[in-house]
Amino acid sequence: MEKNRIESFSDGVLAIIITIMVLQLGIPTSAELSALYPVIPIFLGYMLSFIYVGIYWNNHHHLLKTLHTVSGKILLVNLVLLFWVSLMPFTTAWMAENYFEAWPTVFYGIVLLMASISYYFLQREIIKIEGKDSDIKKAIGHKDKEKISCIFYIIAISIALFEPHISQILYLAVALIWIIPDRRIEEILE
Repeated sequence: MEKNRIESFSDGVLAIIITIMVLQLGIPTSAELSALYPVIPIFLGYMLSFIYVGIYWNNHHHLLKTLHTVSGKILLVNLVLLFWVSLMPFTTAWMAENYFEAWPTVFYGIVLLMASISYYFLQREIIKIEGKDSDIKKAIGHKDKEKISCIFYIIAISIALFEPHISQILYLAVALIWIIPDRRIEEILE
């Protein structure tokens, strides 16, 4: 299979995810400025998830640019990643509609953690296909951002039942860590 097929499919899925999230925003029920207040938590949840989906799209794009051969296993691992990212509209809506309460915040974190783990396995599978001496292997090298992200997710999930707002701050912190595209991969693409 040509890699442009996996890129196109993934781009389409991510575009649909963002579309679903924006459709969940809803329209205020009146023209009064006060009608926006109930929508604020939903909009904040949308913003955070939009940033996450954008980060995944950007880094996924760069990662697939390093790929020369597509295997069945890469297709499968990519689908697993897209599955977890596709749950973001659901968990975002649940969390935002319930004003960032404990259980929705826990499940939002689980989705973020599983998407992160899936992305790691996609990287690993691409490295396996491309070889240990490949540019992608050299670019990935140390995985400090990945480790910090997983640690933050695990801490956030663990404390969400007691302090969901601190969990939200940790989720935002991870997004800020990743908002700049992975320069390690960008450098090998130049």
